[in-house]
Amino acid sequence: MKKKFKLIGLDCANCAAQLENAISKMDGIESASVNFMTGKLVIECADDEDIIKRVKKMIKKEEPDVEVKEV
Repeated sequence: MKKKFKLIGLDCANCAAQLENAISKMDGIESASVNFMTGKLVIECADDEDIIKRVKKMIKKEEPDVEVKEV
């Protein structure tokens, strides 16, 4: 299942690449893509709320100033 998120406050292309890399390596994630220019994150994963919670928690840990909203 594809899930889309808006990353509000992401202001660094390198940080976007690091987030994409870290999310891609998480258990249960088939693929992850962060578009720095649009501030969008698209992940492909199983339909599991726990995975979504872990992704959001990891983003807050890596980039505390970034707000994550589901689209």
